[in-house]
Amino acid sequence: MFELKGKVIVLTGATGALGSALALSLAKAEAKLVILGRNQALMDALVDQLSAFTTAVAYAVDVMNRDDLMRVRKQIVGTFQRIDVLINAVGGNLPGAVIPDDQSIFNLSVADFDQVVDLNLKGTLLPSIVFGEVMSQQKKGSIINYSSMAVDRVITRVVGYSASKAAMENFTRWMAVEMALKFGDGIRVNAIAPGFFIGKQNRDLLLNKDGSLSERGEKIIRNTPMKRFGEAEELNGPIHFLCSDSASFVTGIVLPVDGGFSAYSGV
Repeated sequence: MFELKGKVIVLTGATGALGSALALSLAKAEAKLVILGRNQALMDALVDQLSAFTTAVAYAVDVMNRDDLMRVRKQIVGTFQRIDVLINAVGGNLPGAVIPDDQSIFNLSVADFDQVVDLNLKGTLLPSIVFGEVMSQQKKGSIINYSSMAVDRVITRVVGYSASKAAMENFTRWMAVEMALKFGDGIRVNAIAPGFFIGKQNRDLLLNKDGSLSERGEKIIRNTPMKRFGEAEELNGPIHFLCSDSASFVTGIVLPVDGGFSAYSGV
């Protein structure tokens, strides 16, 4: 149903646990993959895996540099002649934009806060503009961004990440309206909002060294009706849907993939 064979998909943030699992699933669906990132060695290793299933290439690029993105866009269009899907999976956090339990908002590093906002907002906005322009010329395409549970519900500590993802989610809806009104109904812009998945960035926050739940991990599971963390592969189906023509009348939405976390009041 969610046919992706032959679609040219540009993917940022693909070398992490969630991104690499997604890339592999897209490769197995025979989409043509363009991996963007800063670590060429990690990307080359991923491309080696993906090439067993499909055409895959990697380009080193700074997603927060418009000129750099324009350079890569020229290479992609020269090779594939089009861009069907952009998945903005890049994102992250910094220690100074996190408020530990023994500190308060008054200890915030504004410099780190600015960097987190740049990465999570600008790192989505600029690729959307650069590659979305190709879609506007084609009159067809799909952009998929990564939001967060921290947008609609306050999650303590992660103030920079929360604020930047909230701004990015607003931009997703704005861009969806902009593209549809000015370039037609063939271009869609949506986001997914992953719940809690164990990865390198949050493992020490959610799990103790012995693998048991930390206090924070226990709170999350208590507020997740399915009573578990997500598996990386469980993001793939919703993203395949948004990539495919099956979602041709879906734009401007944020799709939670969270085991019910965003729906549950705790009562």
